[in-house]
Amino acid sequence: MFHPRRTLRALLLPLTAGLALTAGLALTALPAGTAHAASTLANGGFEADGAGAATPSGWSEYGDTGASFTESGGRSGGHRLSHWSASAYKVETYQYLSGLTNGKYKLTAWVRSGGGQKSAYLALKNCGGPEQRTDLPVSASGWLRIVVPVQVTAGQCTISVNSDANAGNWINVDDLTFTSGTSGTPIKGADISSLAKSEAKGGVYRNSSGTAADPLAVLKSNGMNYARLKVWVNPADGYNDKARVLATAKRVKAQGMKLLVDFHYSDFWADPGRQDKPAAWAGHGYGQLKTDVYTHTYDVLNALKAQGTTADMVQVGNEINGGMLWNEGSTSDWTQLAGLLNSGYDAVKAVSSSTAVALHLAEGGDLEGTRWWFDSARSNGLKFDAIGLSFYGYWHGTLADFQTTLDDAAARYGKPVFVAETAYPFRLDSDDAHENIIDTAGELVPGYPASVAGQTRWMNDMTSIVEAVPNGRGLGLFYWEATWTAVGGNGWDPTDAASGNAWENQALFGYDDRALSSMSWFRHR
Repeated sequence: MFHPRRTLRALLLPLTAGLALTAGLALTALPAGTAHAASTLANGGFEADGAGAATPSGWSEYGDTGASFTESGGRSGGHRLSHWSASAYKVETYQYLSGLTNGKYKLTAWVRSGGGQKSAYLALKNCGGPEQRTDLPVSASGWLRIVVPVQVTAGQCTISVNSDANAGNWINVDDLTFTSGTSGTPIKGADISSLAKSEAKGGVYRNSSGTAADPLAVLKSNGMNYARLKVWVNPADGYNDKARVLATAKRVKAQGMKLLVDFHYSDFWADPGRQDKPAAWAGHGYGQLKTDVYTHTYDVLNALKAQGTTADMVQVGNEINGGMLWNEGSTSDWTQLAGLLNSGYDAVKAVSSSTAVALHLAEGGDLEGTRWWFDSARSNGLKFDAIGLSFYGYWHGTLADFQTTLDDAAARYGKPVFVAETAYPFRLDSDDAHENIIDTAGELVPGYPASVAGQTRWMNDMTSIVEAVPNGRGLGLFYWEATWTAVGGNGWDPTDAASGNAWENQALFGYDDRALSSMSWFRHR
């Protein structure tokens, strides 16, 4: 991803649009538990009483109980639980379960929230271990599924719906189930492709206390476990090429992190609006391009393997909604596009059969476009192990749109899914002379301010949506360009040393170079 100028947004093409992962991604790390509830959740759909029940059957309340009630407008049935009051309130709606067989359980619920609360969350507590919570994402219209996993060790558990709210704040909750199982997100990653050039141009990174530190060590200490690095073929500035990726990969692996290599098959940014061939391949026809893709992919990955930093996952192409290596690899010729992508897949597996291959699209909220693309991929024999989607909430639709698309992709193609790119601003003003891509309040997602708290909430809520993908197929997320701070000479254009950075207000390091507390999202389950 990168849209260096505002006008580039208009260039985004409209979308005309189950193999289990290899051991490297440990898809089997989320086994279902074997516990069974002797005392099952009662009235999880809030249908027992109809509208207006002050205390729903099977549930209890604590606090400002007048703010908790059932009303019409359920997600699946006729009614839902709501929290609302015209004045500030704190209320808990809860249900105590006893006689449980110890083991792993998962609460699943459908929720909506207008946002603005001090806190609004589902919790599992008094289960014998630490309380587990999942915040309600802000979604005023579409219902979202969220989950809360817990280990029951005391034969009992309390299911809790909590609001600490200001006047007029509201939530809706419906269709709760409490079943054996668990959840989590194995990947908590970030793209750090800009890092090597930033440091070479004088960029400094500090921990939260202000002490200069290795940014990878800072990110790792905050919970990051996977790094994403893009590869250009012969970029004008000499960064993000094979040699630089090899050097940064050593640092990544030295921190104990896994590595995702993102092949753009270009000398420049590749995205839905631009998929230029590398200059060295400019005159090549389809047959030669297949060889180019294989040779380049194999060369980079084999060099990584040779130095002891084998890639754990590879993207064959970057945001390839319209294909890649235009025009030969355009989606106007799926036979050729499939040949190019499969050539990349074969090269990855020739180096390391355990390296997972992902195909990556932008527009993660576009259900029909995503279906069109992957239906076409499937019918043309494309080989891949995982699906990566970019989702930026200020461009790609609502969180409900995103969940619908993500869930559908996982189920329809039987593949694990992940967020290849997302980000959110922690402020709107710029730290250099270059205009930021997101720099006005009107561009923000409702309920998510341009603040460190807003950035933190966005990432935690995105992760909660990925965690809720059924059947353990939600792998996790990559934050896009966590280390791209404003450093002279490290702008968006590799052909122009004077170009600026339009993204520094979405990094995970602040304008004082310190690690932002929003890095806490890496510690999400």
